[in-house]
Amino acid sequence: MNSKGRGKEKVLAGILGILIGGLGVHHFYLGSTTSGVILLVASLFTCGFASIVGLIEGIMLLVMNDEEFDARYNQREPEGMEFVFTKPNL
Repeated sequence: MNSKGRGKEKVLAGILGILIGGLGVHHFYLGSTTSGVILLVASLFTCGFASIVGLIEGIMLLVMNDEEFDARYNQREPEGMEFVFTKPNL
């Protein structure tokens, strides 16, 4: 793990996404608060069905290579409406 930048950890973000991703916690941790709120509201309105998105994003975070994770979440501040499966402008 890279210690410079914002200091976000890939494994922690991935585990948060897998375990409680339906609540958007991994987005709040990574700094994409609008995405976190959207995922939380979607899970509430779909009786938790939207938590599948959190599960998939958690897996995507864990399999993402360290350099890409560092570039996306440690070397820059993510946009508020940025999901893991979207490609940000680096």
